[in-house]
Amino acid sequence: MPELPEVETVVRGLCASLPGRTILDVRLGKTDFIDDPVALAERLPGARICKVTRLGKFVSIDLVPCDPAAGMAEHFYLVIHLGMTGQLATRHSDDPVPPHTHVFVALDNGRELRYTDIRRFGRILLVPESGIAAFRDRLGAEPLEITLAEFRARLGSRRARIKALLLDQGILRGVGNIYADESLFRARIHPARIARNLTQAQLTALHQAVREILTAAIRLRGSSISDYVDADGKRGEYQFRHRVYQRDGKPCVRCREKIRRVIVAGRSSHFCPRCQPSPRGHKGSKRSLNPLMNTDKHR
Repeated sequence: MPELPEVETVVRGLCASLPGRTILDVRLGKTDFIDDPVALAERLPGARICKVTRLGKFVSIDLVPCDPAAGMAEHFYLVIHLGMTGQLATRHSDDPVPPHTHVFVALDNGRELRYTDIRRFGRILLVPESGIAAFRDRLGAEPLEITLAEFRARLGSRRARIKALLLDQGILRGVGNIYADESLFRARIHPARIARNLTQAQLTALHQAVREILTAAIRLRGSSISDYVDADGKRGEYQFRHRVYQRDGKPCVRCREKIRRVIVAGRSSHFCPRCQPSPRGHKGSKRSLNPLMNTDKHR
């Protein structure tokens, strides 16, 4: 699933082509991932694109109606989640259309904004200006902006596994499985550690690791594990920098111990057993960690 670096890369690509453009027409194929297809088809034509931003794992396109008859011409937002296999790109209208392209947004410069999604696990919705603040507030803190004090406050007193907290979009918006594993490895913290048992030094190291990992991944345009490509159709390169994610059985780049995979919070988690010691010293650790020793191959 595209995470913060991938979505940020897509947004930066769209920022180069969409702002200032007017939408002429909308064509829809499959619509089961669109909250209100009729509203989408009726409201988008005639709207002008003001800017494109990222809200966690969501792409947010700021729109304003161009029709003077639209009254106050309130801004509204086309909000898009790419799901697991969604791709969002601008193309010339006569360019070949990939299979599973379900949304075509015709622009006034002869190009189209296209949404392609094989599995259709994404989501598209319209949010009025009056509702965007509430939508944003339901998301967690921005990982690239959160202060150390807020990071410690949000995670440091929780009884949950640290990996589960990093994946909780109500705590940090945009972090997913790839970058949680990579951040925990850099901070030398086992994914099954209970957050409240981490020291202040460990929380500081994790805060720094999250920011460094995400920044580096954005610089290399994200990780192309399967279907992800940016707004220009190019694959990311950060997958070549992964230190633990999907490297189970391979030697650790630090100590040469074999990387292992366990299940934490229902998700496959990759770690080095030497660099990231398991929390066996904690009460009940044997009982809680045994179910994690799972050979499940799912991500």
